[in-house]
Amino acid sequence: MHMRWRSWMAPFFTIWIGQAFSLIGSSLVQFALVWWLTERTGSATILATATLAGMLPGIILGPLAGACVDRWNRRMVLIVSDGIVAAASAGLAALAWGGHLAVWHVYVAMALRSLGGAFHWPAMQASTSLMVPKEQLTRVAGMNQTVHGVLNIVSPPLGALIIGLLPLHGVMGIDVITATLAILPLFVVAIPQPARSEAAGAASATSLLTDMRAGIAYVWRWPAIMGVIGMAMLINLLFNPAFSLIPLLITRHMGGGAIHLGTVNSAFGIGVVAGGLLLGVWGGFRKSVHTSMLGVIGMGVGVLTIGASPDGSLWVVITGMLLAGAMNPLANGPLFALLQRTVEPDMQGRVFTVLSSGCGAIAPLGLALAGPITDAVGLRPWYLAAGLMAVAMGLAGLRFRPFLRMEEDAPSAAPPLPGLQATAIQDAAIAGE
Repeated sequence: MHMRWRSWMAPFFTIWIGQAFSLIGSSLVQFALVWWLTERTGSATILATATLAGMLPGIILGPLAGACVDRWNRRMVLIVSDGIVAAASAGLAALAWGGHLAVWHVYVAMALRSLGGAFHWPAMQASTSLMVPKEQLTRVAGMNQTVHGVLNIVSPPLGALIIGLLPLHGVMGIDVITATLAILPLFVVAIPQPARSEAAGAASATSLLTDMRAGIAYVWRWPAIMGVIGMAMLINLLFNPAFSLIPLLITRHMGGGAIHLGTVNSAFGIGVVAGGLLLGVWGGFRKSVHTSMLGVIGMGVGVLTIGASPDGSLWVVITGMLLAGAMNPLANGPLFALLQRTVEPDMQGRVFTVLSSGCGAIAPLGLALAGPITDAVGLRPWYLAAGLMAVAMGLAGLRFRPFLRMEEDAPSAAPPLPGLQATAIQDAAIAGE
C-alpha cells in the first residue's frame, strides 16, 4: 500500500488539492462579481452579458484548446491556465483598489477566466488518466463531483460572508492566492506525457486545424461517443433552463422567497455531495455505462418530481432537487472515467473539448427557447418534458449496443478525413516540435 501511495496517490493528490483550492477561490470570485454587477447596475441585460462573456470563449475555442492540449506539455498548460485566471483577478483587484473598476473590465476578466478554463479542464482530465490507475478513475471522478457539490452548498453563504468582511479587491486577492496554491505543486510534480499515436503523429506534422479535424474524425468513427455527445447536448438543452427557472417556480407556485430558494439550491448541492461520496466509495457497476445511465434516469425522475409538485408543496421540490443532485455524479463521473480509460491519451484533450463545446453551445439555445415556451404553456410542462426525455434516454442507453460495447469498440486511431493529408509541414513549428 505504501508503494501504491508513492507511485500515484501522493503526486496526483498533491496537484488535486491545489486545484481544489483554486476552485474555492474561483467560486468566491464568481459570487462576488455577480453581486457587484447586481448592486452596481441592477440590470438583467448586464448580468446576461457577463454570463455570455464567461461562456463564449470556452465554447468557441474549445476544439482549438483540445488540439493544443494534445500537442503541448500538459503541466505547462495547467500552469499557464491557472496563471491567466490569477492575472485576471489581480487586474480586477488593482482596478477595484484604485476605484477605477468598470463593468467592461468585469466582462474582460470573465472572458479571460473562460479562456483559461477552456485549456485547463481538458488538460486536467487528460492528465488524470495518465496519473491514476484505470480501476481508480471512477472513484476519483466521484471525489471531483463531491468537491463541486460542496462548493454548491458553501460558496453562496461563504461568499456573502467574505463580501461583508472584505472589499472587492480583497476577494480578488483571495483568488490570486488560491490560484497560486494550484500553480506551486505543478512546478514540483511531474505529469506524464502521452506517447504519440499514429494518428496524432501524422497530425503533428501539419497545422492545429488538422489536429482539430483529426479529433473530430476520431469522435465521428466511434458511434458510442457520438451517442453520448448527442445525449449530453439534449439533456443540457432541457435541464439548463429547468434549473434556471427554479426561482420562478418557487415564487409563482410555492409562494416562497429567497430563503426557500436557498433551501432548494442547497438540497441540490447536498445531493451532489451524497452522490459523489457514494460513487467514490462504491465505484459503480462493472460497466460504467450502466452506472451513468442509472444516473441519467435518476436525474429525470428528480426533474419529473419537481414538475409534478402541487402548488405550495415546497418539500416535493426539495425532494426532486435532492434526487437530481444525488444522481448527477452517477451520470457524469463514470462517463468521464470511461472516456479517460478508453480514449487514447494523446487524443483526450480533443475528445473532451468536443464534448464540452457541444454541451456549452446548446445551453444558450435552451435558454432562448424556454422563455417563450414557458410563458405560453407554463413552467411545469417544461419540467415534465425534460424529466420524461431524460428517463427515456437513460432506458434507451441501457439497450443501445454501442453504449454497452463502448470500451470494446473504442477506435485505436482515427484516419484522416478526406483532404487532411499533410499539406503544410512547415506548420509543425506551431507545436514547438
